[in-house]
Formats: sequence, structure tokens, C-alpha cells
Amino acid sequence: MAPHIGRRLRRGATTTAIAAAAVAALSASQGPGVPSTPTTDASPSGDRTAEASTPPGDSATGDSPYYTDLPPLKSPAPLQPGTSSNLPVVTGPAEAGIPATVLAAYQQAEQHLRDTDPGCNLPWQLLAGIGKVESGQARGGKVSADGTTLSPILGPVLNGVGFANISDTDNGAYDGDTTHDRAVGPMQFIPSTWATWGRDANGDGRKDPNNIYDAARSAGLYLCAGGRDLAVKGDLDRAILSYNRSTEYLRTVLSWFDFYRNGSHQVPDGTGALPDNRSDDDRVTLPVQNPGMPATPSPAKPPTSKPKPVTPTKPTTPTKPTTPTKPTTPTKPTVPTKPTTPTKPTPVAVRLKDGGSGPLTATAGTAFAERARIVAVDATGKPVAKVTVTFQLVGDTDARFTGGATSARGVSGADGTVTAPALQAGEKTGTFTVRATISGRPTTAVDLTAKVTERQADTLVRVGDKELTAAPGTEFAELIGVKATHKGVLAPGVAVTATLLAPAPPAEAGADADADAGAETDAKPLDKGPYFKDAEGKPVRVLTGLTTGKDGILTLPKLHADDTTGTFLLRLEAAGGATLTVELTVKAPQEATPAP
Repeated sequence: MAPHIGRRLRRGATTTAIAAAAVAALSASQGPGVPSTPTTDASPSGDRTAEASTPPGDSATGDSPYYTDLPPLKSPAPLQPGTSSNLPVVTGPAEAGIPATVLAAYQQAEQHLRDTDPGCNLPWQLLAGIGKVESGQARGGKVSADGTTLSPILGPVLNGVGFANISDTDNGAYDGDTTHDRAVGPMQFIPSTWATWGRDANGDGRKDPNNIYDAARSAGLYLCAGGRDLAVKGDLDRAILSYNRSTEYLRTVLSWFDFYRNGSHQVPDGTGALPDNRSDDDRVTLPVQNPGMPATPSPAKPPTSKPKPVTPTKPTTPTKPTTPTKPTTPTKPTVPTKPTTPTKPTPVAVRLKDGGSGPLTATAGTAFAERARIVAVDATGKPVAKVTVTFQLVGDTDARFTGGATSARGVSGADGTVTAPALQAGEKTGTFTVRATISGRPTTAVDLTAKVTERQADTLVRVGDKELTAAPGTEFAELIGVKATHKGVLAPGVAVTATLLAPAPPAEAGADADADAGAETDAKPLDKGPYFKDAEGKPVRVLTGLTTGKDGILTLPKLHADDTTGTFLLRLEAAGGATLTVELTVKAPQEATPAP
């Protein structure tokens, strides 16, 4: 009896009225998640441009029937260590399997909403829960390589007989019916709702409700409407009820949502587990409170005995081979026969490889010129499209992807290539790793090495030109300032080393400029003469860890002179090779000449 729990009776006018009354009652009592005014869901999150609002009392599906199967009591296997909480695991019951292309569409929709409407917090597992209830994940993933269903998925005619009465709004363009509307596609949008919310997510230039990529993104926008935050229970409930205004629908979707959040795994397209119980089934279930009662169906038994003679007389049913004739749909498995469908999902990507990423290098504080490029391939080495790849920054680095994130996702194109977002280097220098993995699957990662080098200067010049002199045992009056540039532009944050040197012996007469330069190079470190002071006030003659400021200028600490007189050198060396040598003089002040 478990599969029947939560299944609804066929929706007649009475049932619809009861459902509406139940929702109204919950709304009046402020029950969580019941929309009191559906018109608040008018503008789509993410694409929050002004659009036509949803008509009062409307829903995405026109409250069409849905699958009432519930997930197994045993949850999927828990997430494996090292996997993200929102990624599927490759173990678990058949019901936890989601067809590869369908899963990619859900995850792409989540990423789109995360980028365009992060406040909505749409989890892809919610789309999976709705997709399971609406179409059994596009009939177990019977979709083409671009995500379009192999045959149309249509709900019943909404002609008011057992269902809502919705006159044709699309001239039959989507549902083939020019009199009444029908819910269309894997996410079961009615044409009037699709006209407002439909989006082109697979880049083929069409907004197609039969395409799982288009339908998943559109469903995400619809659920995020009105500024909802789906991390809030009330907003989550209201979003689901806006899709189909039934509290049983809400409970069924939430049960699958929780099931998929506990774990799921990818399966080849066309092999997903199919549900078989629908809310419009002609079967009566016992009340959940009294599962053992013979049920008040005793009054219903006489009617069943009456119709028995009518059944034989009603051979019109067998004569109505329209149902058997309708196996034109099953006959349309010419597409399944087209093994290209099973073969195309066979390119379930089994590994990743470097797609020709250039050297990932950047100077501190600048953007990396190259991006990480990865190719997803199948077991034969052929590229696989629509594979979701996660890029993660690993190591001691403050580099970040665009937007300040340490991880990012991308979906491979037709050539199997997916390119990571641009990287911005921080101030930490050294190497780190850009790690690429197939989202949600424990495949071998591809690690790319990235390097951040220190800021550089090709020129150092002194700020000011006053002579730098001091008397023995005093301080130099002038503070020494230098300006660093790189390719003519001020260079902030450049590391500089300052070293005090004893001058080399003077060059002999007639020596050229190169000899003078050599003399500077041959200068020896000082053990006496001018000095800086460290934090404890002790003399130091080599300073490291100096950097230029935002204006590219570095001002050195005060210089002191001991009792040694003479000419000395201060050599400044910047990262990138720029050098500057400054001359210092320590001499006793001139004594006044005595009067004759």
C-alpha cells in the first residue's frame, strides 16, 4: 500500500474546489509556503526585467496531473569524503540516478541563477524534485544530445473535464491543440506561462519547452520570482505551490528534494528509473489514518457490480483502438533504434585533460593573461559536451576567480572544452594549483600550476638631489626617497633592498665609465660607517622587506653616521632588476679660520 500513500484522486470540478479550499485555508491560517497572492511571483529572478505578471490564481503547469511515486525509504548513500554537499555521488538506489544530460541542465540552471540572482539560493536538487514529479526526469532521460526530448511530453487536454479549463493561448504551437492548452515538456509548462518565462539556455536561438536546458532554466527563474530566497522554508513552499497549487504536490516534491539532497548519481541518458503512479489515476486509496479499515467503499461496491454488465456492452472501449493505435508514440522509438542516442550518452566523460592552457602566471595584483582550459573526454578519448566541470584553487594563495570566488563551474562545449573564469592575482607570491574535476564524480583531477611573481620595476630614481652629508656621530639631515617605475608606469608594491657599501679604491686616471661602474660593483659591505637602526636601536647596514607605496615611492629610514669619515655608497635594488647607487659623505665640519 506504500506506493499509494499521497496519491490523489482524479481531479474533477469537486476535487479542484477542495484543493483550492485547502490552499485558501492554509493561506488564511498563514501555513508555511502557501501563496496568498500569486501575483507576487510576477518578475523572474535573475532576469529581473519587467515582464508580464502571472495571472492571479495561475500556476506554471495549470495544476496538471503529476507523478505521485515517493522516493524509497532508504536514502541514497551519504556523500563521499571530499565531495561538495550539492554534488551527486556515484552510488545509491536506482531512483537516485539522474540521466546525464538532465542532471547537467539542472546544474547549469543552478549556476545561472547563482550568477544572476544569488539571493534566490536555488539548489539544483529542487529542479530535480520537480522534474521527477512532472515528467520522471524527461521520461528517464530520453533526450537528444542537445537536451531536446525525443518525443513530446504532453499533459492531458485542459478542457475542464476532470482538469482545469484553459482555452488555447499558443495557437497549438507548443501542444498541437488549437482549442485548449496542455502542459508541455519535461518541466510541464502550459503555453501561457512559457510565453512569459521561457528562456533559451542551450544557445540554439530558440526558447523550447521540450528542451531540458531551456525548461530547467525557465523553471528556476519561475521559482525565484518575486525576490524569493529558497533557503527560507516559507519561500521554498510558496515557490513549489506556485508551480502546482496542491499541498500533496508540495509534499511529494519536497520528499524528492530531500532525497536528492542526501545523495544522487549520474546515469546514462535513457536509463533513468521511471515512475508509474499519477495523480489522475482512477484508483481510490484508503485514508492514511485508518489503513486497516475496509473503507467506506461498501457503498461504492454496488456501483462496481452494476457497471459489470455495462462493461461487456461497452465494447466501444476495445473498439476505441485509438489507445492501441497511439503506440505510434512507442513506435517512434525509431529514435531509440537510432543508437546515436545511447551512443551519445555513452560519452559519459570519464576523465579530463589539459586543453592547452597557456602559462598561468601573473605579477602580484594583476590579472592572469591566460585561463585554465580543460577538455572532457570519454573512454575512447573523444570530447564530451555538456559536462559540468568544477575549478578549485588549491594552496596558499589569495588569487581569486572573477567575483572573488575560490571555486567556479563551467559546462563543456561541443568540442568538450570548458574554460575557467579569469583569475586575479593577489599580493601573495609563489605557486598554487588550479584543480579541475568533473562535478559530483570521483574522477582523477587535472592539476594546473599557477604562479604569482612579485611586482617589478625596471627603473629606480632618487627623489630630490640634495647632497647627502653628515658629521661623525650625527644623523644625515636628508631622508632618502626613491621612485620605482615599470615600463614608464609607477610601480607600487615593489620589493626593494638597501645595502650600505664601502667604496672601491678610486679608478686610475684615464679609466672609462665602465670601470667606474665596475668599481661600484666591487664595493664591499660595510662593517663601520653609515648605518640604519633596527627595532632595538642596533646598527644595521642591509635592509630587506622594503616596498614602494601606492605612488611607487619608497622613503628610507633615517641614516646615522658613526665616527668613521669618508665617502660611502648606498645601493638600492628592486625586484625586476632596477638598481640605484647613492653617494654618502661623512666629514667633520670645517673649523673657522682664525683671524690674523
